[in-house]
Amino acid sequence: MKIMKFGGTSVGKPERMFQVAELVTRGDEPVIVVLSALSGTTNSLVTIGGYIAKGERSLAKQEIAKLEAHYLDFISKLVKKPASLEKAKAIVAEHFEFLNIILKISFSEALSKDILAQGELLSTKLFSVYLEEAGVDHELLPALEFMSIDSYDEPQIGSIKIKLSQLLKQHSAKKLFVTQGYICRNARGEVDNLKRGGSDYTASLIAAAINASVCEIWTDIDGMHNNDPRIVKKTVPVEQLSFEEAAELAYFGAKILHPASIWPAQTYKVPVKLLNTMQPEAKGTTICEVAESVGVKAVAAKDNITAIRIKSSRMLLAYGFLRKIFEVFEKYRTPIDMITTSEVAVSLTIDNTTQLKEILKELEPFGTIEVDKDQAIISVVGNEISQTRDMIKKLFGSIVNIPVRMVAYGGSPHNISLLVSAKDKTQILQQLNKGMFGLD
Repeated sequence: MKIMKFGGTSVGKPERMFQVAELVTRGDEPVIVVLSALSGTTNSLVTIGGYIAKGERSLAKQEIAKLEAHYLDFISKLVKKPASLEKAKAIVAEHFEFLNIILKISFSEALSKDILAQGELLSTKLFSVYLEEAGVDHELLPALEFMSIDSYDEPQIGSIKIKLSQLLKQHSAKKLFVTQGYICRNARGEVDNLKRGGSDYTASLIAAAINASVCEIWTDIDGMHNNDPRIVKKTVPVEQLSFEEAAELAYFGAKILHPASIWPAQTYKVPVKLLNTMQPEAKGTTICEVAESVGVKAVAAKDNITAIRIKSSRMLLAYGFLRKIFEVFEKYRTPIDMITTSEVAVSLTIDNTTQLKEILKELEPFGTIEVDKDQAIISVVGNEISQTRDMIKKLFGSIVNIPVRMVAYGGSPHNISLLVSAKDKTQILQQLNKGMFGLD
């Protein structure tokens, strides 16, 4: 059995859904299809929740009406038979009735999660109606019946495996299943989600739970490219990456893949393929245990980085100094991306500034604190690049005119990371494309 996940752009128009149906019904291997919400839906739902939270219910009602009109137009082009259209209209009516009812309810975090879940519930139910009209035998598997996270927001892989296996056994004659990405239940049994990009995570978790033959992530780009195609004109897809290389690229900014979606597939040794819905014949990128070759594979950029420098000649070499600094970030559940040390200072970076004010206050006793906002991490990733000859010379020779704030080298054999001002991001990516890959 294989997993096929389709993102919002892959199901954002009726004709795209038709194409998805063709892709999931070719071949004889049983398939579990994981769908995101239609493109733009989650953003609209976030806006609706934001209006309700601020008490601006008339604005929320306008946004709900606008979104409902979009779905009514969508289904009018999705299905043709009167019975199918009535069924699709009933689904839309049910979910938008819910959204209108919550306008009268006090806002809460739990309610916000319920609002966000509507996108995936709508896309999968409507896709199921289309498959039914097309005569495609399938089963809709509600993700809320098997996908769960614990009190630390970590997926319960053991529970997922048991519940999903039981559901599949109930429909053992079926070869095609459709389920929702992103949504789940939390430790309290409430509707929750796997955060942004979580449909990739869902697909990888399902692949791990059933020991799938492959986990296919279908998007609107033909695999992971050697650089950011939105910024750099000439980029090429990378045909094969190891799990380690892919994890580094995803974490440090490659937008095609959610960072968390690597580890379940890696742990259970399920290959991941990144494929293009619009060009299904393209090879895409295969992510597996073995790296294809040694050397640089790709460059990624992570935005919205804040750098913090702690200068303290008195305390830096003292026993337990670094531990105390890390404990501050642990207390506020703020991950650190990069860290470098010298005899008199520690520099580190974070991408979550929600608790920055509290963090800085607790760091003050350790020394002088300097903060640089609007930074970007540029990561050069490849198998064993730390041992590749002339790598550093080639890297820094490509960016001689760009100031570098920090360098992280040696922490991973597959990654060299640079911290630069956000305003230099585009220039450095373009120069690395030429200097590291010979592409103008």
